[in-house]
Amino acid sequence: MDEGNFSWRRPGIIILAPFIFVAHFLEESPGFVTWFNSHVRQGIVPGLFWRVNITALIITIILTVVEFFARSVTSAVLIILWLSFLMLANAIFHIAGATVDRHYVPGLITAIALYLPYYALVVGKMLRNGRLKSGHVIILSLLGSSLMLIHGYLIIFRGSRLF
Repeated sequence: MDEGNFSWRRPGIIILAPFIFVAHFLEESPGFVTWFNSHVRQGIVPGLFWRVNITALIITIILTVVEFFARSVTSAVLIILWLSFLMLANAIFHIAGATVDRHYVPGLITAIALYLPYYALVVGKMLRNGRLKSGHVIILSLLGSSLMLIHGYLIIFRGSRLF
């Protein structure tokens, strides 16, 4: 079977996405709301933090299942858009926050150690398999990450938020 089709023997790295997200959430959750609220005038409550992350986990699971069972150009586009938002831009946000604050930001370790390498593996696999071209990946990465990058900029540098 070629890599574009489902195979029980070679399920692909995509099945790791929900687990990597959960690992990041577990590192981030004990202190992120406090860190966030120390930067933003209109803070968040733990319940909102949990709802946002549960929603993100559900979206990640749905896209993982779609990609796992029905690999297509459309599923590749959706995966790159979503992981650009969820992992790439989120990692940049954590790194920028730690750089500006000059100390640990909850979620920083998994953002660097898991999100960035995993994102690079997924993108590399999409490119190697010919499912997406590099120009498309660049555009999708910029589109997918833009809202999180704007949101992160507002939090870190303006003390406000996008959503």
